[in-house]
Amino acid sequence: MIDGPAPDLLDPAATGDEPELDRTLRPRRLDEFVGQASVCEQLTILVDAARRRAEPLEHCVFSGPPGLGKTTLATILAAEMGTQLRITSGPAIEHQGVLASVLTNLGPGDVLFIDEIHRLQRGVEESLYPAMEDFAFDFATGKGAGAQSLRLRLQPFTVVGATTRLGLLSGPLRDRFGAALRLDLYEPTDLATILRRSARLLGVEVEEGAIAILAARARGTPRIANRLLRRVRDFALVRASGRVTADVATDGLAMLAVDELGLDAIDRRLLQTICEHFGGGPVGLETVAVSLAEEAQTIEDVHEPFLIQSGLLARTARGRVATVRAYQHLGLPPPAAEPAGRAGPGGPAGPGAPTLFDG
Repeated sequence: MIDGPAPDLLDPAATGDEPELDRTLRPRRLDEFVGQASVCEQLTILVDAARRRAEPLEHCVFSGPPGLGKTTLATILAAEMGTQLRITSGPAIEHQGVLASVLTNLGPGDVLFIDEIHRLQRGVEESLYPAMEDFAFDFATGKGAGAQSLRLRLQPFTVVGATTRLGLLSGPLRDRFGAALRLDLYEPTDLATILRRSARLLGVEVEEGAIAILAARARGTPRIANRLLRRVRDFALVRASGRVTADVATDGLAMLAVDELGLDAIDRRLLQTICEHFGGGPVGLETVAVSLAEEAQTIEDVHEPFLIQSGLLARTARGRVATVRAYQHLGLPPPAAEPAGRAGPGGPAGPGAPTLFDG
C-alpha cells in the first residue's frame, strides 16, 4: 500500500510526475524483479532475517542512475514485509517540523522511502539520526531560559533512501544505513525479459526482433525501455497494423530520434558540441551546459553516465573529452593526436601519456 502523511509528500506518481501506467508495469515481489541479481539476493536475506526475528527491516540506501528500480525496490520491500510504504523526497522535507509530521504518522514496521536523500537539509538530517538509531525524535519547546528538550518515542520503522549521487551523502548519515546497495545499468538480455513482461501487461504483440532492438537502445535502463515500448506501441497503432515488428520498431525509434546506441538528440548534441566546437576537449562541464542551454547537473546525472559507460566520453581532471568512438559514431574524422607536451607535464597528452585519440 502506498500512502503519505500530506499531499505534498505523496508518491510523485500520484502528483503527475510519473504516469500511472508506469506504476502498473512495476514488479511487486522480489521474485518478479528482473536483473540486479546481487542486490536482490542481499534483499532476500534481509527480508527473511527480519521476518524470522519479527523486527523491522534494516535501513537501506539504494544508489545508481535514474530509472533502474530504486523506487520499485522500496515498494517491493514494503510488500514483502506486509507494511505500508510512505514516500517522500529530500527537498520536500523542508524543516524539522515536516520531518516530525512524517515520522509520527508511521505505523509499526512501515517503510519510509526518501528519494533524493542526498538533498536533505542539514538540520533535518541531524534530526533523522536519533529516529533511525533509537526510534525517537528530539525537539525543543519554548525559548530562552524556559526552553526544554523533549524526546518523542516513535514506532519502529525502516528508512529506505535513494540517491543518484551517493558521494553527496554525509558520512554520519551513510553509516546509519545497514545496507548500501548499488544498482548498475542492465544487460540487454535482462531488458528483453522486462520488455516481454511489459508487452504482455500492455496487451501489445511484439516480435522478438523488435524486443532485441528496443533492449539494445534502452541505455541499460528499464524505465527507458518501457517508455520506448509505449511510444513504439503508439506508432504501430497509428502507422502500422498495431503489431510491433522489427521494422516498425526501427521506424518508430527513428521518429523519436533514438539511434542504434540508444543516444537521443541531446546526447548527440552534447558529443557534437565537444567534437566540433571544442576540438574534442577537454572542456569544462559548465561550458558544455551553457552551450547546450541545459543544467549542468542534468548533464552530469542523466546524460554523462551512459556516454561514459559506452566509451563515447571521458572525464579527466581538465574536463570532458570525446573519444575516438564518439567521432566514429557521429561520422566525424577524429583529430590528430596532440603534440607531446602540449597539455603540460602530467596532462592527458603530456610526455609518455597515452592520448584518447590514439588508434
